[in-house]
Amino acid sequence: MAPSHVLKCCKRAVNWVPVLFINLVIGWSYYAYVVELCVYTIPNNTERISYLVIFHIFLTMFIWSYWKTIWSRPASPSKAFGLPRAEKELYEREERAEVQQEILKKVARNLPVYTRTAGGAIRYCDPCQLIKPDRCHHCSTCEMCVLKMDHHCPWVNNCVGFSNYKLFVLFLAYASLYCLVICATVIQYFIKFWTKELPDTHAKFHILFLFFVAALFFISVLSLLSYHLWLVGKNRTTIEAFRAPVFTNGPDKNGFSLGFSRNVAEVFGDQAKYWFFPVFSSLGDGYSFVTRLVHIDPEQANSVLQQNGKSPIDGETNTSVLGNNIQQTVNNSKEKTDGSHIVSVTMESEP
Repeated sequence: MAPSHVLKCCKRAVNWVPVLFINLVIGWSYYAYVVELCVYTIPNNTERISYLVIFHIFLTMFIWSYWKTIWSRPASPSKAFGLPRAEKELYEREERAEVQQEILKKVARNLPVYTRTAGGAIRYCDPCQLIKPDRCHHCSTCEMCVLKMDHHCPWVNNCVGFSNYKLFVLFLAYASLYCLVICATVIQYFIKFWTKELPDTHAKFHILFLFFVAALFFISVLSLLSYHLWLVGKNRTTIEAFRAPVFTNGPDKNGFSLGFSRNVAEVFGDQAKYWFFPVFSSLGDGYSFVTRLVHIDPEQANSVLQQNGKSPIDGETNTSVLGNNIQQTVNNSKEKTDGSHIVSVTMESEP
């Protein structure tokens, strides 16, 4: 018992190494830019002050979104997705997989669960002992199920999912802008040091290295940001991009896509004033999601949903209470056909 506890503590400590590395790089870049560039190298006060103001604005947004992503606890399923006591005892005693599935199906009838495993079975997490909501996955590193899990990111030592995906995207965006500001303002002095127009001083190494590091991070972070912006536009998680979600009628990579504008609103919210700040503004509760109509192309979903009543992006959010249905989907009806469920989406207009 004791050795395993020690190993677990060591593993948790090691998981913070990437975060420590990023913060050391940020700390050094701050020193190199503010002290070595602005204080010792730039002779003009107007240029120095303007550089410092712009630099600190983007640094603040970068640090704010980064640490919000780190400390935002991943949202996990509520107890409503756990098996009732009687069904749980039957499930644990039963050894036949098909009978266990019947028990899970019986419980799942009362839950907003429409996705299945690749084999068509109810998605059940044995470690957490609960039926997985749609888009929910178990993280072996965090040892918990995470709502709308995207991936576990070692650079923030946290799971990226429903509760912090917007924060993660903003972290990538502001990290890219932070690096771009450094490259754009340092490049003239980088060239002057490189061509020996400026005398060799202790600032030369810091400025040359600062430009190379910022450019390298800008290229790598920008590529990652571009990928996640593409995912946002398609309303997919990283997991769903590699493995399409399976519904009762089969796998559908565009199963949650409702058109570009609604996909963006699901992550960033329907109030543009909150889009650029690292505060939670995503739509929904993380348990249930609007699904596009079966056999309807995502690009046609907008017109189909509008004919049914209204846009599915109105309403406030609550990340912790299952009872708060997403106001995006006022009615989700399940109709049985040949023993399977067909998901249909209807919209009701609010006064």
